[in-house]
Amino acid sequence: MRTTPARFASYLALLTAVISGTANFVNKLATTAVPDPIFFTTLKNGVTAVLLIGLLLAFRQGREIRRLTGRQWAKLIAIAVIGGSIPFTLFFTGLTQTSALNASLIHKTLFLWVALLAVPLLKERLSFPQWLGVAAIFSANFFVGGFTGFKFNTGELLILGATILWAVENVIAKIALRDISSGTVAAGRMVLGTMILFGLSAVRGTLGQASSLNATQWGWIILTGALLTGYVLTWYTALKYAPATFVVTLLVPATLVTNLLSAIFVTHQLPASQLGSGVLLILGSILMIFFAKRTVETAAVPKPKFRQS
Repeated sequence: MRTTPARFASYLALLTAVISGTANFVNKLATTAVPDPIFFTTLKNGVTAVLLIGLLLAFRQGREIRRLTGRQWAKLIAIAVIGGSIPFTLFFTGLTQTSALNASLIHKTLFLWVALLAVPLLKERLSFPQWLGVAAIFSANFFVGGFTGFKFNTGELLILGATILWAVENVIAKIALRDISSGTVAAGRMVLGTMILFGLSAVRGTLGQASSLNATQWGWIILTGALLTGYVLTWYTALKYAPATFVVTLLVPATLVTNLLSAIFVTHQLPASQLGSGVLLILGSILMIFFAKRTVETAAVPKPKFRQS
């Protein structure tokens, strides 16, 4: 059976959701091991940057990078500033002040902010059945135990600010991906963004802390960096082959993954309502994928591959 752009993007977006949900849970644990959130995210993103540079070298992307125009570089720099640096400092500072579940729920409002931007700027559309799918997927997140309500504290507001910036980044990335490969956009975001974060850490005088980290702390940094690498690669590749509103909606189920991990390892409870959550998740995903399929498949998109020159 031929893999269509719609199906390919759907698989990748759902894989991104699994990675994101796991990362939200693991990041919360990691921030307790490495207390300084900005220092932690700088090192974590540094691991991701190194891994992505290695992948670019392995896939011989040097030719594409050398051919980038000034306009393309401007897009990559904008993505790095708006998506690869500032929101990370906001998100991980906020994560130290609220629960992983609440942080994940706020982050998954990303699809609302992307829709508000993508409809007028990218001329994307969501049909009524797709909006029903959005509602079903998001509602599913509240059926798994552990959520006790939003506190509207500083931590949650910081995470909301980061989420809105990431929404802006997604619109810019969608435009950049029209003529730049997903691997190069991902690497540009993380490498340039990490350079900004290292500059911030240097100004704060925290870089020297790296020498005092123990093996356990480095283990958390490497694990979270590896998860972030998987996230940006699958995310940008899915975004290249499908509308932003479609891809970002399929990221919403990530909260279910965080919920389940929290229920298993933190609250130690798996309520019967989990069945209702699963039903809503499946129903919402079907509505989103089925009714967006025609739009995605009729779009002029290249065949799925990592490298494009």
